[in-house]
Amino acid sequence: MDPLTWTGSLGTILNPLLFGLAGLFLLAVVLQTVVSFVVEAPVLQSNPDGTIARTPGFPGLLEQVVKWLLLGLILVILAYIVAGALMPYGSAGIVGAVSARFSPVWIALVATFALSIATKRKTGLYGKLFDSTIGMVGFGLVMFWVFTAVFVGFFDLIATHDPLSQIVAMKNEVPGMPVQGGDEGVFPHYLLGGDNLARDIFSRMVEGSVVVMQIAPLATIFAFMVGITLGLPAGYYGGRLDTVLSFLANLILAFPVILLFYLLVTPEIVATGIPSYMAMVLFIFPIVFFTVLLNSRYYTRPALRTALLVAVVGSLGLLYISLVNAQGSVIDVLPAWLDLFDVPGGILVVFVAVVFVNSPTVFRIVRGLALDIKTRDYVAAAQTRGEGPWYIMLWEILPNARGPLIVDFCLRIGYTTILLGTLGFFGLGLPPESPDWGTTINDGRRLLSIYPHPALPPAIALLTLVLGLNLLADGLREESLKD
Repeated sequence: MDPLTWTGSLGTILNPLLFGLAGLFLLAVVLQTVVSFVVEAPVLQSNPDGTIARTPGFPGLLEQVVKWLLLGLILVILAYIVAGALMPYGSAGIVGAVSARFSPVWIALVATFALSIATKRKTGLYGKLFDSTIGMVGFGLVMFWVFTAVFVGFFDLIATHDPLSQIVAMKNEVPGMPVQGGDEGVFPHYLLGGDNLARDIFSRMVEGSVVVMQIAPLATIFAFMVGITLGLPAGYYGGRLDTVLSFLANLILAFPVILLFYLLVTPEIVATGIPSYMAMVLFIFPIVFFTVLLNSRYYTRPALRTALLVAVVGSLGLLYISLVNAQGSVIDVLPAWLDLFDVPGGILVVFVAVVFVNSPTVFRIVRGLALDIKTRDYVAAAQTRGEGPWYIMLWEILPNARGPLIVDFCLRIGYTTILLGTLGFFGLGLPPESPDWGTTINDGRRLLSIYPHPALPPAIALLTLVLGLNLLADGLREESLKD
C-alpha cells in the first residue's frame, strides 16, 4: 500500500486556492496595519436630512477586503473537511482521512449549532452567545473536543488504533505511512505518524481528549462548589469568619501553583495517603452545597424538603463514598459490590490537586461578588421579608453573580487544561503511558529536531481547546454585559 500525501487529489484544486488566499490575506492585514498609522480615521458627516453618515474611505475598503478574504479561507478549509469526508479513503490524502474519522463530531456540531441558533431567543445567555462571532468560534472549538471525547470514550469511534499498542516497524514513521507488520484487519495507515515507541499519534491525540474531559471540567465544578460554599458566607457575614477563611485562602495562594502541584502529586506524598484524606474533605462540599440550597429554598414546605433531601443527599452520598473509596488504599470502607466505580489512583491525585489549587481563587472571586451584591436593594428587600441568610446568599446573591462566575468557569477550565498538560509534560501524577496531551508532547519533544510530527498534534489540540475556552469566555462576557 502506498503512503498517503497530505491532500491527495483534492490538493490539485484546493491547495493553490488556499495558498493564494492565505498570501492575499496576510498582505491585506499588513497593509491595513500600515494604513492605520498613516491615514486618518474616517470622520462622521451630517447629511441634509439630519442623519449622520460615516465615510469609510480607503481604511474601510481594506477592512472589507480582509473580511472577505478571511471568509474565503474559511470556505476553503470547510471544502477540505467536507470533500475529504465524502471522498473514498485515500483519494483525499491524510486531511481527508482524518476528516472522515471525525465525521460523527462534524454531524454532532452541525446539529448542535442548528438547534441552538433555532432556539437562541428562548435559552437566555446561552442563546445570546450565538449573536457573538467570537463566542460561536470558541463554542465550536470547545464542543469539537467535547464531542471527540464522548465518541472516543463511550462509543470507541474516531481512533484508528489502540493508543497503547505498538507496531515495531512504525517507530518514528512520518504521517501517512502504511502500517507494516501489524495484525490482520488493522487500520491501514498511521495517519499522523508513529512516535518513538511505535504508537499511533492520531489515536493518542484523540484519546488524550478523554483524559482532559474527565478531569478539567469536573475538577473545576468541584472547585466552584468549594469556593461558593465558603465564599458566600465569608462575604455576607464578614467579621472573624471572613478573616479566618481569607487567611487560609491567601496561605494556599502564597505557594507557586506549579510547586504546589509538584508537592501534591509526588509519589512520597501519595504514599502517605494525604491526597485521599484531602479528597474526603474537598468532595463533601457538593453535598453540603445542595443540602443547604434545598433546605433554604423549601424550609417552609417540610414534607417536600425532606423528600428532596433524602433523594439528593442519599445519591450524592453514595457517589461521594464511591469516589473516595479505593480498594487497597488508606480509605477502603465499602464492599466491592457497593463500590459503584473505582477511580485510578493517578487520576484521583491529579483531580484532588486541581480542586485544591483552584478553590482559593474561586473563593476570593465569590467573596468579592458577595461583598458587592449584599448592598443591593433586592437583598435588603429579602431581609425585610424575613428571609434567612442562606436563602439570601444562594437565591438572591448567587444568581446575580452568575455572569462573572460563568466567565471565570470557562477560563478556569482552560487554566486546568494547561496545568494538566504541564503535569503530564513533567511526568507527574498520571501514568507514564497515559495518552494525555502533556505526556504525548513530552514523549515527542525528545526527538523534536529530527521528528517534529509526534509533538505537534497534541500541542495543537491543547492550543485549540484553550483558545476555544478563552474565546467562549470573551463571548459570554460580551453578551452578559448587555443584560
